[in-house]
Amino acid sequence: MPKLKTHKASKKRFKVTGTGKIKRTSAYKNHILTKKSTKRKRKLRKGDYVSAADAATVKRLMPYA
Repeated sequence: MPKLKTHKASKKRFKVTGTGKIKRTSAYKNHILTKKSTKRKRKLRKGDYVSAADAATVKRLMPYA
């Protein structure tokens, strides 16, 4: 059986924790920040976990993570 290739974009966007959960960063934090409130931008700093519905898909994209 050949080795599986890791999806490189997923590797850059997600990290797997020790318990197997998948961490991600918040979206909407890259540009057009002047119209967004300070409170909104501050809340976007905090990361989050991938939902259970999407976790299986992400894990398939990163077989060795």
